[in-house]
Amino acid sequence: MTNDFDIQKCLAGIDLNAEWIGLREVKETGTHHFIRDGHPEGNSKISSHGVMVEVLTNGQFGYYGTHRLDQESVRKAAEMAFQQAREASKWAIHAFTEKTRPRANGNYHSPFKSPKDAISPGELNHLLVKMCQALKVSDKIISTHAYARLVESEFRFVSSNGSNVFQKFLLLASDYTATAQEGNLIQHRSDGGSLCRCYQIGMEFFEEEKLLQRAENIGAQAVELLYAEECPSEKTTLVLAPDQMILQIHESVGHPLELDRLLGDERNYAGWTFVKPEDFGHLQYGSELMNITFDPTKEGEYASYAFDDSGMKAEREFLIKEGKLVRGLGGTESQARLKIPGVANFRSSSWNRAPIDRMANLNLEPGQSTREELIGSVEKGIFMESNRSWSIDDYRNKFQFGCEYAKRIENGKLTNTLRNPNYRGISTPFWNNLKKIGDSSTVELYGSPYCGKGEPNQAIRVGHASPLCLFEEIEVFGGTA
Repeated sequence: MTNDFDIQKCLAGIDLNAEWIGLREVKETGTHHFIRDGHPEGNSKISSHGVMVEVLTNGQFGYYGTHRLDQESVRKAAEMAFQQAREASKWAIHAFTEKTRPRANGNYHSPFKSPKDAISPGELNHLLVKMCQALKVSDKIISTHAYARLVESEFRFVSSNGSNVFQKFLLLASDYTATAQEGNLIQHRSDGGSLCRCYQIGMEFFEEEKLLQRAENIGAQAVELLYAEECPSEKTTLVLAPDQMILQIHESVGHPLELDRLLGDERNYAGWTFVKPEDFGHLQYGSELMNITFDPTKEGEYASYAFDDSGMKAEREFLIKEGKLVRGLGGTESQARLKIPGVANFRSSSWNRAPIDRMANLNLEPGQSTREELIGSVEKGIFMESNRSWSIDDYRNKFQFGCEYAKRIENGKLTNTLRNPNYRGISTPFWNNLKKIGDSSTVELYGSPYCGKGEPNQAIRVGHASPLCLFEEIEVFGGTA
């Protein structure tokens, strides 16, 4: 934040006959490092800094953002937000009160061991070049790339009812991929799926020896896939690695449970949901092994924070407990409109967007099986990892997902490699076929910086954690099916 901009003074200088006023200042700087085939191809730095003014009057909220950080510009933005709220009240479908903006006071800082400047930009680029070199394990590797993104974000929120929140985030994301070719056959392998290694962590993440070993494995598996069998088309036992489970959780649990979809706010752009208001407290979403938590308090996960953009305190909550749907992904406004319990997930992507219901950290809780026990229980099946493609209908119900890499499971052992693995299903029948779940030793954390939603669009950060999972009677198929 700038030393000469006083957000509290700006708030005090706004003189409107409003029920509530809030100012949300966001300053963010991101650096991007991209290496292709061992050669630096892109180094960039992007900065953004501004204030969103929110005003509640006549039971409606108005918003207006400004990048001009002075008292007069913020005052004018507040007047515009006030006029918007007055106009919106003519077509109101719900009258909000100050209760939807609870008073909040506190701080949050991302955990890290090494600060962002522990590695220089040149040192990071050099490491990424070495990653590309490690990926190229064979002449069959025709393309490699290594990417790293570092983001510093500062958030300040003050309001007329006494809120004063400061949150500071250090966010890292990386992606390493190898593409192999044999004749007309091309296979692609990444580090767990496109840009899914996302964390709130420091530069200790860039541990050279560990990363180079991972790169060698990625390159070797890309070549291995060139000579693998095509995934068969059959109904079978399916074991999904945590890096694929994050996509399964995101698409078939996270988005369907967003309460603004139930309200119809997202139908035009990003679809509706098969979930109905009467399902909460009753719908058996999955088997009794299925426990999904909303947990923005988890240390190191990509979308951790202390308060959402309404001022609601972030707390761990069960959305699905022992397979039963108990709570929705909805902030204070959706909770007020639907009378359904929600969570602190009213979030915006930056200062120039109004908050809406978003995922944050959405996690599948671990079970009791070790990896050896889970795989060992399968007489015949397929193991898949690392998402490659996804498709799901407008109701977030019927889906079809593809993975990068697979293995046959025969008599409790991983055997032949399979290429072009895919599977399909319907959300609640699929989750009710969850029959075994890995213990805490199988849990892995991932995330994404690109969960898109809203008009105008907002790409926001989400985190997911999951153990290894076993599903029965799942339809799988190869790339030619």
